[in-house]
Amino acid sequence: MTLLDGKKTSEAIQNEIAAEVAEIRANGGKVPHLAAILVGNDGGSVTYVNNKVLACERIGFGSSLIRYEDTVTEEELLNKIKELNEDEEIDGFIVQLPLPKHIDTEKVIEAVDPRKDVDGFHPTNVGRMVAGLPAYLPATPAGILQLLQRYEIETKGKHCVVIGRSNIVGTPMSILMSKAGYPGDATVTLCHRNTVNLPYFTQQADIIIVAVGKPGLITADMVKEGAVVIDVGTTRVPDASRKSGFRLRGDVDFESVAEKCSYITPVPGGVGPLTIAMLMMNTLKAAKKEVYE
Repeated sequence: MTLLDGKKTSEAIQNEIAAEVAEIRANGGKVPHLAAILVGNDGGSVTYVNNKVLACERIGFGSSLIRYEDTVTEEELLNKIKELNEDEEIDGFIVQLPLPKHIDTEKVIEAVDPRKDVDGFHPTNVGRMVAGLPAYLPATPAGILQLLQRYEIETKGKHCVVIGRSNIVGTPMSILMSKAGYPGDATVTLCHRNTVNLPYFTQQADIIIVAVGKPGLITADMVKEGAVVIDVGTTRVPDASRKSGFRLRGDVDFESVAEKCSYITPVPGGVGPLTIAMLMMNTLKAAKKEVYE
């Protein structure tokens, strides 16, 4: 069994980006600038956004953090998005999800200029991804593709079972794995909460990608020998032995499943670190106008 080290892979990607940014700076070019909008004080969101800001500093990007209380009005938030859309200094920006219930998330996503949508959530970028056109890919699926590629895991002709159909991970992952090229060219089955007899599908899978937020969902009896297992789940579960009072647990029962795998991601330290690296990659592409000339 080989551990798919997302932290190490993320560091390698960020080092590559930093080297390119240093070259841009040395040649007098415009340094990429990423902005983030954070609404409220959700612990996970605050940590995630702070990590993005730190990543920007580490690789030489400019960064801006715009914070609002969770009482901010939808109109005020949309006005700020319009301002960022028109700000030539900002190459890309994100609105951290989830948002408070009184704000229409879809309206917010659609308000972002697709050329600055480095999260890859805007319908224009989703449509371009489906059509095989240049697009900003959602960061988590893009990170998984990097893991597969950098560990030279064969995907052509393999049966890939994706569990979870969110617009952020599962659905785009299923599309990308079925696309021509590498990583891709897989035969994909997309499973979800209404799938009957989930083990029937997972037991056939050469590659399992699970993103549902249900700790320990995938057990050893559901996985065939030699499978590649990629666990996107990160759920906080109580743990009195930890200072924080909790620990992160994935959707895979790691201890039992790892013994049967050829490759597996840990939680934490697997897919998570790559999400930020791919956000940085999208921001660099935005600054270089690689997707929208």
